[in-house]
Amino acid sequence: MDLRKLKTLIDLVSESNVSELEITEAEGKVRIVKGGGSAAYQVPAPGMAASALSQPAPVAAAPAAAPQPAGHIVKSPMVGTFYRSASPGAKPFIEIGSQVKQGETVCIIEAMKILNEIETDQAGTIIQILCENGQAVEYGQPLFVVE
Repeated sequence: MDLRKLKTLIDLVSESNVSELEITEAEGKVRIVKGGGSAAYQVPAPGMAASALSQPAPVAAAPAAAPQPAGHIVKSPMVGTFYRSASPGAKPFIEIGSQVKQGETVCIIEAMKILNEIETDQAGTIIQILCENGQAVEYGQPLFVVE
């Protein structure tokens, strides 16, 4: 892989919400991992064993994990944009204190111009909403706490 292409990939990872990128081409494999304020990268030498790539590239120490809220956490099943209602100005699907049934729609996540209804996987009362309307969310990011 030429250096211009590698620099472009590093810049893209540094400027985006992507935390890790791995690309395999005929010349080899490149893995770019963002940590702290910069991106680290690793390029194998020709003929390098694939097992050597399983070692993560050195990055800055990760920040301490935030404490998890008590109760059942409904997590995002995808990357996208979080919306509390079906359309702008419409009533939100749920509020804090709302009673929900298992399988009930609690929000929408827009991904690639497709609106995906997200359902709760547990019945209970919504005790916390962890995302703002219009916020970008990651896969596995906590959205709601159900008690």
